[in-house]
Formats: sequence, C-alpha cells, structure tokens
Amino acid sequence: MASAVAKSPPQPPPRRRTPGAHRRRTGATPRRLPYLLIAPAGLLMVGFIAYPVISVFYYSLRHYNPTKPWRNGWAGFENFVTAFTEDPQFWQTLGFSLQWVAVEVVLQLLLGLGLALIVNQTFIGRAMARALVFSPWAVSGVLTSTIWLLIFNSQTGITRYLADMGIGSYGTSWLSDTSTVFPAVVVAELWRGVPFFAILILADLQSVSKDLYEAAEVDGASRFRQFFHITLPHLKDAIILSTLLRAVWEFNNVDLLYTLTGGGPAGETTTLPLRIASIAVDSHDFGYASALTSIAFVILLFCSMVYLRLSKFGGQDK
Repeated sequence: MASAVAKSPPQPPPRRRTPGAHRRRTGATPRRLPYLLIAPAGLLMVGFIAYPVISVFYYSLRHYNPTKPWRNGWAGFENFVTAFTEDPQFWQTLGFSLQWVAVEVVLQLLLGLGLALIVNQTFIGRAMARALVFSPWAVSGVLTSTIWLLIFNSQTGITRYLADMGIGSYGTSWLSDTSTVFPAVVVAELWRGVPFFAILILADLQSVSKDLYEAAEVDGASRFRQFFHITLPHLKDAIILSTLLRAVWEFNNVDLLYTLTGGGPAGETTTLPLRIASIAVDSHDFGYASALTSIAFVILLFCSMVYLRLSKFGGQDK
C-alpha cells in the first residue's frame, strides 16, 4: 500500500481564480435588476398613457363617428383645417380657456400665498386653522359643484338672503346671467383651488431657515424687505411648479363648469375641453374631437416648455 501511495501521480495545483471573474459572471444580473423591477410599471404606463395618446393622434387624422359609419375614413389634416378656419367656436372657447386659466391661477396664487403666510405664524388654534384652510382641497369636484349650486340657488341660496336685505331682487340667478356668471364660477373654483397653493407654499416655508430672518432683523431690514429678499426667492421653484400644474388643471377643468353652468349661458363659460366633450359625447364626432384634443395638447406642451424656460425652474438666479 505504501508503494501504491508513493506511485500515485501528483495532484495539480489549485486553479487560481482571477479577481474579476466572479464579478463578470454576476455583474450582468445586478445591472439588469433595476430595469426588471421597473418593467411592470413601465408596461402599465405604456398601456394607460402612451396608447391613449397615440390613439388620439391617430383618430384626429380620421373621420370617425360610430353613429355614421358610412362617413368614416381617412381625413388627413382636414379636421385641423376645419378647427382653424371653419369653426368660430374653437377660437371663442380657446379664448375663454386662456382667460379662465389666467384669472384663476393668479387669484389662487395670491390668496394661497397669503393663507400660507398666515398659517405659518405661531398662534393659538393654528392646527385648526390649517385644517380649515386645507379642507376644501379634500372635497371632490362634483361635491364642490353641488355645494355651490345650492349657494347660488335663486330660491334658497345667497341671492335670496341678499334680496331680504334689500340688495338685488328675488329670483335672481347669478349662474344664468351673462354679467355675473363668470365671477360666480371664479369664486366657486377659488374655494377649491386656493388650498392647493397654500399647501405647497406652506410646505416650502417650513424649510426657510429662521437664521436668515434674524440676521435680516439685525441688519435693520423691514418685514417688507424680508419678504421680497428672503421669502419670495426661496419660494421661487414652488411657485413655478404650482402655477404650472394648476394652469394645466384649470385649462382641462370640466367637472365644475359642466355641473354649474353646462357651458352656458349662451356659451359664456364654455372652455375648449367642454367643447371637446360636447362634440365627442353629444355629436359622437370623435375624429374632430380628437383633433381639438391634439391641438390642446400641443398648446399646453408648448406653453409649459416656454414657461419653464423663461422662469429658469430649478436654476440659480445670477
């Protein structure tokens, strides 16, 4: 046995493993893992966002009316030509949409900024005040519309109480009068939209260092100068983002205006999205409605890019 052991061939030395061999074999999986994890969300986004957008652009180039299938077919840019040259309501509704967005966003920003500055102070009952300020934002659009329909009701609403005090006359409806309908719907939307600005601005105010204000007071700066030289510059990005988001939402506002006025009286409160909804739902002309939707999409995209570019969102002021 000793001779057999002595004659056994020597074992080869253990193979040295190169330092990066294991890393090369296993490195591919960690690199792919993030993409595998976000793949389900990416597929959902493609299914729920990209596909509808592409479908809208596709149908904008077609005549498509399910109730008149014999007229369906390829239209090219005919729907767009009709919108710009043959449909006066397109320009009317687009003009009102821009007016609606400008008035609402400016007023909501100013009132929201004021409320945020107030509830940012320390006083007794601040928590309750914040809850009351933010509560309208938690109310749905349809419920908000119902509340304001009751407030503007000519028989049981505010106009009746004003008539009891000798202001105005009984049976007056602000929502059916062309001279008062716009201020009425503006007030209703302000009640719902102001808390959005107050929430975002207050959240940003919480991050302003107290040392900046203390140093400014030591230097003799007034509250007015502190607001314009410390508070506003710090709130720049929050204001830019909130105004952009709110402008897009107000442009696409349908629920409140549709419930309160239905676009009336005499089309005075018809926005472009309301016009699109009327063409698609009432007239079933989905081809032309898709063309108007595509135009609105391009307008919003272009204005958003220009606004972010001019405002230098996320950049440092020189």
